[in-house]
Amino acid sequence: MMSTIRITLPDGSARDAARGTTAGEIAASIGAGLAKAALAAKVNGELVDLSRAIEADADVALVTARDEALALELARHDYAHVLAEAVQTLFPGTQITFGPSTDDGFYYDFAPVDRPFTEDDLPLIEAEMRKIIGRDAPLVREEWSRAQLIAHFNAKGESFKAEWAGDLPEGEVLTIYRAGTAPDAWLDMCRGPHLPSTGKLDPNAFKLTRVSGAYWRGDQNNAMLSRIYGTGWLNKKQLDAHLLRLEEAAKRDHRRIGQDMDLFHLQSEAHGSVFWHPNGFILWRQLEAYMRRRLDKAGYVEVKTPQLMDSKQWEASGHWGKYRENMFVVPDEVPNTEDEGPVVTGKGDMMALKPMNCPAHVLIFRQGIKSYRDLPIRMAEFGCCHRNEPHGALHGIMRVRQFTQDDAHIFCREDQIVDEVRLFCELLDSVYKDLGFADYAIKLALRPEKRFGTEEMWDRAENDLREAVRATGRATEAYGWEELPGEGAFYSPKLEFHLRDAIGRTWQVGTIQLDYVLPERLDASYVGEDGARHRPVMLHRAILGTFERFIGILIEHHAGRFPLWLAPRQAVVATIVSDADDYAAEVVAALQAAGIRAEADIRNEKINYKVREHSLAKVPYMLVVGRREAEERTVALRPLGDGAQQQVLPLAEAVALLAKDAVAPDLR
Repeated sequence: MMSTIRITLPDGSARDAARGTTAGEIAASIGAGLAKAALAAKVNGELVDLSRAIEADADVALVTARDEALALELARHDYAHVLAEAVQTLFPGTQITFGPSTDDGFYYDFAPVDRPFTEDDLPLIEAEMRKIIGRDAPLVREEWSRAQLIAHFNAKGESFKAEWAGDLPEGEVLTIYRAGTAPDAWLDMCRGPHLPSTGKLDPNAFKLTRVSGAYWRGDQNNAMLSRIYGTGWLNKKQLDAHLLRLEEAAKRDHRRIGQDMDLFHLQSEAHGSVFWHPNGFILWRQLEAYMRRRLDKAGYVEVKTPQLMDSKQWEASGHWGKYRENMFVVPDEVPNTEDEGPVVTGKGDMMALKPMNCPAHVLIFRQGIKSYRDLPIRMAEFGCCHRNEPHGALHGIMRVRQFTQDDAHIFCREDQIVDEVRLFCELLDSVYKDLGFADYAIKLALRPEKRFGTEEMWDRAENDLREAVRATGRATEAYGWEELPGEGAFYSPKLEFHLRDAIGRTWQVGTIQLDYVLPERLDASYVGEDGARHRPVMLHRAILGTFERFIGILIEHHAGRFPLWLAPRQAVVATIVSDADDYAAEVVAALQAAGIRAEADIRNEKINYKVREHSLAKVPYMLVVGRREAEERTVALRPLGDGAQQQVLPLAEAVALLAKDAVAPDLR
């Protein structure tokens, strides 16, 4: 065997090194500064520890804090290990289980000895974590056999880890990481990679945030564990910025603002369904009317389909086999004449509430003969759907069981795909900008492991979507273009549109999926120019996603301070004295005549009280009137917002000013 290997660096330069050289040694050979900054390496595209030996010619890229995404993932994984070591140091006998990194931090699940952990324990654990980081112990990778792992964890009384080790595949390379070189140093089973040592973590760049319960392996039939969450960053500046975002997010919480504005409520009698109040439903109706107008102008036809459909239809579409656990199933039952409750007919017939609209739209498409000249057919529905989401996954109006999609399906020929996707992207772009979202990313979700259709079909569908986005000019870094392996639906790849809100969070909202499978499974066809039958391509698309979730995003993005055209209550006319009550009624009438949603507040309360109350309810404008305003036929116009300047205007001028912005953008 050759004693030297060839190392190629990202800039194209190459150097010879001894076989078995580590990435850390390569960094040191380049310079002391790089050796100090290096955190890990990519060897032929695989992320590895700096201590891993390189045994053959390889492309090597060193990872530093400048590679922020990779560096954060490494750091958060290490914070989780440090958390586990700290807990076992402070609470001997506690068993460790799993501890992954997350999008903004990490968590670890523990089996405590005598009581669940509480948030009162967190400061003590944080202090111990800082001690561990301060010791700067090297994180040492070792390869063990499955038998070694099981024996070690059983000897330590770590039954959860031993069970997990026993389920790992025979023959797989299994690794542990020690926090130090001593034989009794704390260790955990882990694939890695890790930072070179605990001291690479910033002791002031993490915070433990909360404690919750969690089932072992996510199964409610298993033991209940204590899960400790934390957030971790590369430096304190990043942590402080994150905590500030969390503080701002709490202020913008749609559940809190929804209550302040009297928009909706949720209660246990209808888990996962929303009770929309008059103010909230005004917001809903404004959004729905806007979307309906945009779809009408874009050449869509609107339909309405049943909510309850026979299971045979769901079997034919493939949802019964792939999605049944998320569907609300209804047996075909008849009433018992002796009033002893329902009795199943015995036919075995089953019905299900629709979790999506697509199969029903195919059934409409199949009514009558379609010609190639009829295509594309853009079929839209504001369809009410139901999905049996786990109770723990429900979150305000963001994650619900009953929801309404702004759904549509485009039936087209293959030669129309690029144009239809381009037109959709242009419509989506315009809608998002009208609703206050100028910044979004486009991602292509590729074939999942469990899927229908042939490889050739998936190749064609993925390439068609890829080419369609390129044709729009949006497959660029400026639009956050990215491809996501394994993230597609079971019947099609899809484009995802990720909005960025006012405080930098991203929300996956819009989508368009290119589907060759469902038309085949449900026997949809059209007569081609050659007189033969052909399968249409089916584009599943949504812009808002669901009304419930999108309204929640709108609330948090705008912090309840909606654009005037969307605001449920656009103006309140508040009196200073009762002598102005009649004039207040005139002002309200003038505003309403101009199409502005306005009401009067003539309660016998101080004006400062009224201002505070309507500011909390996020009313965009208050028009304050007293004796002088009534005599001069003026109003004191007070916009919502800190530091907003009140101005006294003639009534007609104030009405004209508000009327301009009270109209939806597409009607201006």
